[in-house]
Amino acid sequence: MNENLFASFITPMILGLPLATLIVMFPSLLFPTSNRLVNNRLLSLQQWMLQLVSKQMMGIHNTKGQTWTLMLMSLILFIGSTNLLGLLPHSFTPTTQLSMNLGMAIPLWAGAVITGFRNKTKASLAHFLPQGTPTPLIPMLVIIETISLFIQPMALAVRLTANITAGHLLIHLIGGATLALMNISTTTALITFIILILLTILEFAVAMIQAYVFTLLVSLYLHDNT
Repeated sequence: MNENLFASFITPMILGLPLATLIVMFPSLLFPTSNRLVNNRLLSLQQWMLQLVSKQMMGIHNTKGQTWTLMLMSLILFIGSTNLLGLLPHSFTPTTQLSMNLGMAIPLWAGAVITGFRNKTKASLAHFLPQGTPTPLIPMLVIIETISLFIQPMALAVRLTANITAGHLLIHLIGGATLALMNISTTTALITFIILILLTILEFAVAMIQAYVFTLLVSLYLHDNT
């Protein structure tokens, strides 16, 4: 148990070169394309899920907002696949890095906000001051609304990072406890192993849910600004 608890979150290196770029590009191989007239079951299931998610997520948008559909669907596939990538043995989860999540959240949030100020200037400025606000509270509310606006990309990135990191740490701890208990109590080790399996199944669900939540929040920010 002398292993560093956060060793699995360190970017892997080969000959002093980081492999983060190759690892980020790897999940794209999990989504094959086909030139056939009739797709196989995997591609049919993939297309059905994408249509279901896009219809549910983009149905609230107007024509300008629906132009973001391709990017948002690519985003949910990318985040979901990289989250699942971390559940493979001896792998690395890019979404546990706050810098990477901020690199996704800030441009998307900024694009939605800039779109709002460009197309709905009065409505976007009206969000800083709710209607009917007493005059003495106007400066304070403007400051609070400005802070809440700029905190949105940080909340997006921290939510994704915290959920993925917490799950991986818990799996790491329970896995280490299972190995340690094998020489002490077989029954207790078996119980912790069952808990580990259940937790791994839960992490599969969390990986997909967090990808959906991240993309859905970006979609809602876009909806407020289009």
